[in-house]
Amino acid sequence: MDRYLVKPGKPLNLNLWDPNDKSLFPISKKEGKKKLRELNQELEALQELLFAEGKHKVLIVLQAMDTGGKDGTIRHVFEGVNPQGVKVAGFKVPTSKELAHDYLWRVHKHTPGKGEIVIFNRSHYEDVLVVRVHNLVPEEIWSRRYEHIRAFEKTLAEEGTTILKFYLHINREEQKKRLQARLDEPHKNWKFSQGDLAERALWDQYQAAYEDALIKTSTDNAPWYIIPANRKWYRNLVVSTIIINKLKSLKMAYPEPEEGLEGIVIE
Repeated sequence: MDRYLVKPGKPLNLNLWDPNDKSLFPISKKEGKKKLRELNQELEALQELLFAEGKHKVLIVLQAMDTGGKDGTIRHVFEGVNPQGVKVAGFKVPTSKELAHDYLWRVHKHTPGKGEIVIFNRSHYEDVLVVRVHNLVPEEIWSRRYEHIRAFEKTLAEEGTTILKFYLHINREEQKKRLQARLDEPHKNWKFSQGDLAERALWDQYQAAYEDALIKTSTDNAPWYIIPANRKWYRNLVVSTIIINKLKSLKMAYPEPEEGLEGIVIE
């Protein structure tokens, strides 16, 4: 999976990353969906182990352009996983209360506790993406935030949080298809906003903002992965595999049972 890893400090041009790539799983869509069901079962077992052991904390960050597939990734990758130990936090336009604090305040309180997986659907990165593209604060302010974010994530990691960050990479043509589908299919109309078109017009500015964010905040403790996401089934396989591999690397074990359980028979 290292081919999708953003190497810290290395130059990055998203135009050189193929959103249609499927080199790790050169199989059909049907085979990919079958493989994902197998991975779902494996992830379900690992999440139960994580929850039972109660030692590790896992934070998963999902970022993407509009229609990039954050909701779909959560739905398909975590299908069947016990919701007791998995939480999703979404970050939309800040409330007045949130704006009264520093921009990381609303984020920190949603980070995982021991035994938990927390998924950020959008995240603190909006403050170097949307904020930058729409000039909501001066450059001298948002440009300092890369250092803040690295420090914030380093603190989480040093306090025992495993961090995985995924940028779901689609191209402009794929976004066009997905937006049009939201108009053409009545049951998807609710997903469409005319504001989506205004955001689409800023594609190049967002790509530049993402490139800077990925380069400047991919670290050994909190790496970014650029996931080819034009094919939804492939996107799900790659994200699932990376999460599973990381959970396995934690070398988790179930807690030792109480003493004296031998011979007990429930009547």
